[in-house]
Amino acid sequence: MMRLSNEDMARRVAQDIPDGAYVNLGIGMPTQVANFVSDDRQVIYHSENGILGVGPAPEPDKIDPDLINAGKQYVTLIPGGCYFDNSESFAMMRGGHLDIAVLGAFQVSATGDLANWATLSQTLPPAVGGAMDLAVGARQLFVLMRHNAKDNAPKILEKCVYPLTGAGVVKRIYTDLAVIDVTDEGLRVRELYGDNTLEEVQALTGAKLLPPLQEPSAH
Repeated sequence: MMRLSNEDMARRVAQDIPDGAYVNLGIGMPTQVANFVSDDRQVIYHSENGILGVGPAPEPDKIDPDLINAGKQYVTLIPGGCYFDNSESFAMMRGGHLDIAVLGAFQVSATGDLANWATLSQTLPPAVGGAMDLAVGARQLFVLMRHNAKDNAPKILEKCVYPLTGAGVVKRIYTDLAVIDVTDEGLRVRELYGDNTLEEVQALTGAKLLPPLQEPSAH
């Protein structure tokens, strides 16, 4: 089966972010999305530690040690970008000012429930950060994650086992195997990568997947 690299997954998400959007990128894989902005559009990336206008990762010889994102990674600032304190940053997140949030996840349910702050493991302490604020504050929530956990257990389930970050908040799921929309009818496959088949992806998924909608034929 074809599985995208983390870099290619981030590039795929960037393709769906519209011109002029204000977008928060969560810690982990989502931060890589800022590296793939098309030349024909302007996207304003937000980091919850207080940056608006996050640019691509810097070259090794261009690092500013004072400029980091919420995941403590070095970033750049696009022209017109700005800094502010956490209270202003969270006011943006909670106030509906962000068009899209791209977050990682431990699990997503068939109805768009998100679990990304705690597991049942005693060795991984829970850490919610600003995820709950983004889950309810952003106008759309995209999840970027591997399709399966390290032990190959499904991360897309009929119902989340881990504690929820938000209920019914996920709009679209981007994995290394496919792009999946959360709809009123259920989980609808939007795109299968390469030669991946619906049956193959379904076998690695813990919830029912609906096939991609057929494009209307031309008459």
